[in-house]
Amino acid sequence: DTSHPNLIDPIWGESRPAIPTSPFRVHPLEYAGVSVADKVEKIRKEMESKKATLAVFCTLDDVAYLFNVRAMGDIDTCPVGIAYGTISKDEVTLYCDPKKLESDEVKEHLKDVVLKPYDDIVDDLEAHCKASDSNKVWLDTSRANYALNSVIPKKALIDSQNSVTAMKACKNAAELEGMRRAHCVDGAAMAKFMAWCEEEIVNKGRSVSEVEIDEVLTGFRAEQPGFLECSFPTIAGVGPNAAIIHYRAKNDELMRHLDTSDPILIDSGGQYTYGTTDVTRTWHFGTPTDEFKEVYTRVLKGNIGVDSMTFPENIPGFVLDVFARKSLWEAGKDYGHGTGHGVGAALNVHEGPFGISPRFTNLEGLKKGMVVSNEPGYYDDGRFGIRIENLLEIEYVNPEHDKETEEEAKPGEKKFLKFSKLTMIPIQKNLIDVDLMTTAELDWLDAYHKEVKAKVAPLLEPDSPAMKWLEKSCEKIERS
Repeated sequence: DTSHPNLIDPIWGESRPAIPTSPFRVHPLEYAGVSVADKVEKIRKEMESKKATLAVFCTLDDVAYLFNVRAMGDIDTCPVGIAYGTISKDEVTLYCDPKKLESDEVKEHLKDVVLKPYDDIVDDLEAHCKASDSNKVWLDTSRANYALNSVIPKKALIDSQNSVTAMKACKNAAELEGMRRAHCVDGAAMAKFMAWCEEEIVNKGRSVSEVEIDEVLTGFRAEQPGFLECSFPTIAGVGPNAAIIHYRAKNDELMRHLDTSDPILIDSGGQYTYGTTDVTRTWHFGTPTDEFKEVYTRVLKGNIGVDSMTFPENIPGFVLDVFARKSLWEAGKDYGHGTGHGVGAALNVHEGPFGISPRFTNLEGLKKGMVVSNEPGYYDDGRFGIRIENLLEIEYVNPEHDKETEEEAKPGEKKFLKFSKLTMIPIQKNLIDVDLMTTAELDWLDAYHKEVKAKVAPLLEPDSPAMKWLEKSCEKIERS
């Protein structure tokens, strides 16, 4: 915004890239589940209760969610466009570059929205504050830039979490259905990829680079209907590279090749028109050491520990974190990252406001409809890394609660929640030390693999290498 100079502009000088202008596309009601009009109506009711005359939305995923639009190209792997949104008593305004709105379908979709240039937001916000001493602006300053924060007088500011944050976190039925579908096709892509790996690495004896692993996996995802791009840069780390939490393979001296001697950690995901995926598996195409199997099993026990929990509605995520670490702690081991993050529905792969981690300062309660990752791990610097990640949706233990309105809820009644699995990708059984597993944990594994096979097999060709890999991977585990 050249009309409001900042300290960074002189540093950029003439070398600053232009602001991206990737076009918006309509996110159809089939996948969004709630219309823009209905979202605006709900927000205006909350504005009335807060006595706000203007609500401002400035994080890109909030704007995309509010207006039921998506984009590709502005922010790598995130289906959002650079824009702001505001809602007043009688207007809904979208601030963005006009080039993002050239599609007739988008114009029709936004026909009831006031469209303004991106840079107008600061002046409009300042003018609103000056128009009346009674005007109040609802803005979450923790998620807003300095330009917006600086033009709102303290007396005019309502600084709290905006209503879109909570709406976006609790997915509706259409969004959840899209997420389930995305994870099934993701499972089909992974089955094809794993069959390819077995053929190349085990049968042909090839040594495959981490970069090729990334490219081939993305290629199999790209074959799936509705695939747009990866949901984040793929992490494919062989041996010691797997201990680098956010490793990204490049053709450099750090890149390694996968054969039968070392394990590989692959953390990857896809953006589909109807949903977003994020999954981590640790694979080994040779013979794992006893040490590796023990640690892998403890990580798996942590994953199962979280997955199996029943818990009261609205408890913060940190309450569940200990269940992911219990088995590792018993062996004097731990990991240095959170256990779970929220995931958007055909939106950003990292989404707030809740999470599962040791950070007890995040008091955001877990609610029905939220989607969260479950990803315990262990990393031995210079040797190997292990992580097992599934995405989970939160649902009521008692399905009768789904039918209740807020008015029908019994005062003081405590509702309980549980997790339902979204990720449909097998867990490698020969890396598991069965003696460390309980009967209940082995039953969990068999039940999960039965579900994976039932949902992914219809998407694969009969007798194909991918189908054969899936069937073998989903067989019941041998118990000692």
